[in-house]
Amino acid sequence: MGKGQWQMAIYSALIAFIGFGGIIYVFVTQPAYLHASRDGVPYFSPQVVNPMGGEPLNLKDLIRNYKGQAK
Repeated sequence: MGKGQWQMAIYSALIAFIGFGGIIYVFVTQPAYLHASRDGVPYFSPQVVNPMGGEPLNLKDLIRNYKGQAK
């Protein structure tokens, strides 16, 4: 193997190690932006637009409405 091939092999191994380490970090530490409620709603979810009136709605309220639960 030439010098360039060794450099490319080391570079590729380093990128694979960083990628694998990032995936392991996300699954082990579970950052706050990945947490969800019991209904599967992320804690940091944006508001959704009401198609009838156009006003913003909280996603949790929308899910409660579709499940038939009162506020």
